[in-house]
Amino acid sequence: MGQEQKIASAPTTATDDKPLKKSGYHHGDLRAGLIEATRRLVEEKGPDGFSVSDACRLAGVSTAAPYKHFKDKTEMLVAMVLEGMQRHRAKMLASLEGLPEGSPDRVTALGREYVTFALEENGIFRLKFGGFSDRLDDPRLQAAGEETFGIVLREVAACIGESDVTPEVRRRGFMLWSFVHGLSFLLLDKKLSDMSGGVELDNLLSDIARRVLQD
Repeated sequence: MGQEQKIASAPTTATDDKPLKKSGYHHGDLRAGLIEATRRLVEEKGPDGFSVSDACRLAGVSTAAPYKHFKDKTEMLVAMVLEGMQRHRAKMLASLEGLPEGSPDRVTALGREYVTFALEENGIFRLKFGGFSDRLDDPRLQAAGEETFGIVLREVAACIGESDVTPEVRRRGFMLWSFVHGLSFLLLDKKLSDMSGGVELDNLLSDIARRVLQD
């Protein structure tokens, strides 16, 4: 199950203000450098505090450089979120390694990874779920979200003995997602520090997983 940890508030994100190291910035290098600069600024200042000019300054490129890869500010933010979601999926899958197939422990591990991502990359997490004045409405984000949720649904199906994603699998998966999603925002907004009573995060996630899967 991993080391237990008590429910706590979101950590303060420290962002390095030093310009990113350039390596010529050819083709994909420039795009990757701008996405990383965007990520650092969003984590430091929040989505509404991000500007293209700041990203260019941090990446050490001209203000015209982003338009070789992105049509506007929103495109840069979408690219950053998509990359973050890809990292998130990779970590979710890695969290399942060594755990028995069809075990509720696998669902618990996914829940833990969801909360961890929300706390460690809270700028991306908030941006994905509407924490931006110009709400990101992009079909690629919807598709990426469904792909991530699909990992949960497959594990739920295995736990309850279903070979496919049935309506019942989706119902239980939605219950689990609703819980960890709400918990993540409560932690980010520091609403549980005095209310949790020292509850261990792993114990809580494990308890919820078993209750939903054995319903």
